[in-house]
Amino acid sequence: MGHSRSLLILFLILFSVNSYSQFVPFGFWKKLSLFISQQAYVKAVNSGAGDLFGQAVSISHDTLVVGVPSEDSNLTTITNGPTASANNSAATSGAVYVYRRSGSIWVQEAYIKASNAASLDSFGQSVAISGDTLVVGAPFEDSNQTTITNGTTASSDNSASSSGAVYVYQRTGITWAQQAYIKAANADANDSFGNSVVIDGETIVVSSTNESSAQTNITNGTAASADNSANSAGAVYVYQRSGGIWNQEAYIKAANSEAFDQFGKSIAISGDTLVVGSTNESSAQTTITNGTAVSFDNSALSTGAVYVYFRTSTIWVQQAYIKPPVLSSGDTFGHSVSISGNTVVVGAPNEDSNQTFITSGFFASADNSANNAGAVYVYQRTGVSWAQEAYIKAANSGPGDLFGWSLAISGDIIAVGAYEEDSNQIGVLNGMTASFDNSLATSGAAYVYKRSGGIWNQIAFIKASNPDSNDNFGMSMSLSGNTLAVGARNEASNATTINGDQFNNSSTQTGAVYVFTAY
Repeated sequence: MGHSRSLLILFLILFSVNSYSQFVPFGFWKKLSLFISQQAYVKAVNSGAGDLFGQAVSISHDTLVVGVPSEDSNLTTITNGPTASANNSAATSGAVYVYRRSGSIWVQEAYIKASNAASLDSFGQSVAISGDTLVVGAPFEDSNQTTITNGTTASSDNSASSSGAVYVYQRTGITWAQQAYIKAANADANDSFGNSVVIDGETIVVSSTNESSAQTNITNGTAASADNSANSAGAVYVYQRSGGIWNQEAYIKAANSEAFDQFGKSIAISGDTLVVGSTNESSAQTTITNGTAVSFDNSALSTGAVYVYFRTSTIWVQQAYIKPPVLSSGDTFGHSVSISGNTVVVGAPNEDSNQTFITSGFFASADNSANNAGAVYVYQRTGVSWAQEAYIKAANSGPGDLFGWSLAISGDIIAVGAYEEDSNQIGVLNGMTASFDNSLATSGAAYVYKRSGGIWNQIAFIKASNPDSNDNFGMSMSLSGNTLAVGARNEASNATTINGDQFNNSSTQTGAVYVFTAY
């Protein structure tokens, strides 16, 4: 009896001292764990060298969307079904592939090209899906249109180079059709409108990282500034659908917007809450400001910041301005963001600490000995106030890994990509550990974490089933329920089917997407 009581006391001490993953007893860990396994290996049916299949991914329930911005066909229509064009006469026009799952089997449902597809448009650079609505960004599309076209057409004008465009598609049954073609109300050459896109229900958000107006407030309504005095300050546009018609709801600029901040580098939305990352924002603040205030200090170059906005009816206001507790120039805090309910996750892939565990609370390491190892920060909202919940470092964190380059959250599960991680492990390692082997440079990895009682712990370390150097596994990812999709844009097999031969490497940078499920 005394021995059992001593073990119980030891357990409680270990658990309460800190939240570091390596100190969690096995029995407690077992209650937390999910078993993750690979369900599918997805390649384009018209896979070609240099296509970068998997540059962008988005998943919603049983539908997977893959963006392939460097695909080269000259098709300008939607192909509903399992085929795709083998034509390669429109270099980097881009394409999007839609897959649907029945049971555990994935099949291609559609192959989508822009209705005004042209070389170098990079259609598919960003993708997002919610239910039966798909949004696709083409940041290098060139038309000078400054309005929304609700319907199936798009402008063929090419006089505003790289102004960017967004396309909206709607599914009826198993058939996809274009619903809208969206251009920024203040579209200008080189704005890169469509660099990032997100959707939640009837709301679409689009970022334009190189938009250059000097405005420092939110415009609720259909207008946008034509000023161009703050080069690449960045902007975010919100669109709302009513009766199948899309209209602009807001034009959002950072309250401390300045040239080259790239506000909108990352965006995420959940209901009426919008999160925006600005990787080159340069203030030296190391606290969270709940409310509408921001810092105008610029002494910490490209540390990065995150802004949270909240909508009441159709009016958007800033709810918080978030900076990490420790920062260094070049950390790029806000390079990636994701939100689920009251939890926000932020990636800083160029953060430099050598920590290899998870810390709960408002903390971050001040060590800078692991250049570009990367870090992830978790924030929780109570009422209208945000507070940091965790600071996550990879269990095998190493220089140059870029942990946090991509990430996704769904409920109490977070997935994080480190596309330059170097280990030679094959497949999924369920548990709290990770490989320290570094013999496959930039093969890439993904990490999965689960929250229980406010404490985050790693539950899996994921590598491709066919890892190779320079594959960039973890470049993109999306999480929906118990399904995780991970893109490896430089994967090189010559397979052209789902679950085909993974091990032939004769087709350089074709790219692949891997689908994993947890149970």
